[in-house]
Amino acid sequence: MGRPIRFLLDGEVRELHGVDPTLTVLNLLRYDLRRTGTKEGCAEGDCGACTVVLGELEDGRVRFRAVNACILFAPMLDGRALFTVESLKREKGAALHPIQQAMVANHASQCGFCTPGFVMSLYAHQREGAATDSGTLKDALAGNLCRCTGYGPILAAGQAMGADPDARLAEALAVELAGIRATESLEVEHKGRRFLAPRTASELAAAVEAHPDGAILAGGTDVGLWVTKQHRTLPTVISLNEVAELRRVEDLGDAIRIGAAVRYADAEAVLVDLHPEFGEMLRRLGGLQVRNLGTVCGNIANGSPIGDMPPALIAAGATVVLRKGGATRTLPLEGYFLAYGKQDRAPGEFVEAVIVPKIAAGRVFKLFKLSKRFDQDISAVCAGVSIGVEAGRVTDARIAFGGMAATPKRAAACEAALTGRPWTEATVRGAAEALAQDFQPIDDMRASAAYRLQAAKNLILKAWLESSAGAPTRVLEAEAVAHA
Repeated sequence: MGRPIRFLLDGEVRELHGVDPTLTVLNLLRYDLRRTGTKEGCAEGDCGACTVVLGELEDGRVRFRAVNACILFAPMLDGRALFTVESLKREKGAALHPIQQAMVANHASQCGFCTPGFVMSLYAHQREGAATDSGTLKDALAGNLCRCTGYGPILAAGQAMGADPDARLAEALAVELAGIRATESLEVEHKGRRFLAPRTASELAAAVEAHPDGAILAGGTDVGLWVTKQHRTLPTVISLNEVAELRRVEDLGDAIRIGAAVRYADAEAVLVDLHPEFGEMLRRLGGLQVRNLGTVCGNIANGSPIGDMPPALIAAGATVVLRKGGATRTLPLEGYFLAYGKQDRAPGEFVEAVIVPKIAAGRVFKLFKLSKRFDQDISAVCAGVSIGVEAGRVTDARIAFGGMAATPKRAAACEAALTGRPWTEATVRGAAEALAQDFQPIDDMRASAAYRLQAAKNLILKAWLESSAGAPTRVLEAEAVAHA
């Protein structure tokens, strides 16, 4: 049905006809293209063993992104260049690719299972011309797990890999990608199931109205797991990735508007400009492969009670834009989440954007994430705290938590206990106790109810400690006396 999926593989145009709409790129590579260097480890975008690199034409230049092939559907290759570890192979008798040579020289591989994924993450990093200091490399490789090396030799290899030897080829690749870029929408059908990738917002709205039960696909970091882990059959998948209007970040003067197809990796700079607290949170939101695919609005649309971004955005006062056909409506983000698995979204309606107000200078704004692992882990408790303080008194408060209830939720009693009162330790401790009125958390594999409630109280206190000059010393002394 319609045109084939077209993509570049090592400079050669490949076409896919009538493939399963939810065939993963991992399975395409291993079972159809016989590129077995790409490994399956977790099948959920967590371990990085399946990492491949996508080359995508953006504003006239090629961007190289490391992504997880295990949760990437084959139609999402359309119009892009795909690189696997086999792509690094040189002519017979030639030296290894510099990244591979650096891995060998630094003894950065033991069992070798994870090695292709690390190589491809480094390949994307090198092709982007990114810095190779230890801190930057740690962030770039946080989405790749290794059971053998302790990571030190791999980081050393990254520091030794040098500049991109293929940089001169990027211009030619841009021309090749422009040559396969389609102007018409993609429609793939296989055994009664379909994949639709409209190219305009109006086409997307029409497709969602026509298929209200269709799975709306952005990055696939959630939808991909429906297929790989839940083994669900998706009759219709509607991708919004090709809609240019939804890939924009707009400055509205007093706020920013983030379209539904804007990936975390592309939203990071503008969010950090809003407030530095977003930077540290985004750094821990999945690995880079997840942020290269996952979208800010996708984290909202799926309504997960443990999504990292909703509490932060709720604290910032964000609103969500919903669209059905040609009509849109806007509501406060906290109002979008109704109950577990239920959002204020009518059949045929989709999340078009999120609008985030700019954060006023001098406002107390803190974001916290508690999880068992520092990198790439699901939160046990996530908090967004935004407090206005004038002349030593709290003028207003917006406090939201994830992991504490069936939805991301504001702490109304805690906010009320702060508002109009002095911004002091006594006020904050009293407000923290009011959290017991706001939440009755559950015990699960990530944390007990008691831990969650106590941790939430501590995070309110932490926000005060970090915003009050000299407060840490006074409180620590007081705590020492109390426990003496």
